[in-house]
Amino acid sequence: MKLIRGLHNLTQPLPGSVATIGNFDGLHLGHQHVINQLKAVGEIKDLPTVIIFFEPQPVEFFTPEQAPLRLSRLRDKIIQMGEMNVDYLLCLEFNAHLASLSAQHFVDDILVEKLGIRHLVVGDDFRFGKNRTGDFHYLQQRGHEAGFEVENTHTLLIDNERVSSTRIRQCLARNDMVSARQLLGRPYTLSGKIAHGKKLGRELGFPTINLKMGKRPIAVNGIFAVLVKGLDNRVLRGVASIGTRPTVNGVGTILEVYILNFTEKVYGRCVDIEILHKLRDEEKYDSLNALTVQINQDINDAKTYFEHNEILETT
Repeated sequence: MKLIRGLHNLTQPLPGSVATIGNFDGLHLGHQHVINQLKAVGEIKDLPTVIIFFEPQPVEFFTPEQAPLRLSRLRDKIIQMGEMNVDYLLCLEFNAHLASLSAQHFVDDILVEKLGIRHLVVGDDFRFGKNRTGDFHYLQQRGHEAGFEVENTHTLLIDNERVSSTRIRQCLARNDMVSARQLLGRPYTLSGKIAHGKKLGRELGFPTINLKMGKRPIAVNGIFAVLVKGLDNRVLRGVASIGTRPTVNGVGTILEVYILNFTEKVYGRCVDIEILHKLRDEEKYDSLNALTVQINQDINDAKTYFEHNEILETT
């Protein structure tokens, strides 16, 4: 798999390809179904496969205040798509230039000229180009003229309902991690490199590992019972705080994890944090003493959760 960050990094146009376009937030089973559809076409036509996606997502560019919370960060999305064994990931920066590009120029300049498109897999509700003037019918028309086929994505249903990122966000909002896992095809997990924090947790007696979540809001917030994976093939239990740390006037979303019965220093290591169960919402406390009391309660609540629930601890 080759990641291409920006069209300018596609230095040599592809002689031919099959492609799909989307946000692919969370890369759930519906997305995987579409990508497998794409790969089947690529195998039949003996052409390389391309996933085209945008950063930021278009709605985050046009109306950031209305944008849905992200299921996964860009880093996680790229890793997950790479595991699907496609040939190219093309990440296009969604900026003023791309937003102003007409549907015709998007097809001619990007799909035809740069990717040598021979087959395109998109939803029949797909809209693109300046003022969203391009649609499925337009793609079919241009495909007939330019020599590429356009195929509708196959919808995946679970319990007679379409699998979607919106549906998964709803599961997370009501703390239904089992259903979220079913729709994702894997546990809901946040990943990253352990960074140095302000060491406040250590000063309070609760040393934590810290992962910065970036500037895009994510779909979970609060205090959670979690599993930590990636430290020497061990699966460790912990309590995670995901949020802005209002008690200390924090800035930006941080994922902090207090790992039970663990004292090693692991800065710089990459870990996966599997979100199991929400214990409570994030709150602001009047003092550090009050915060310390609550942290102790969170740890006890997490231990109780682990004691009363069967946890699948696979690496």
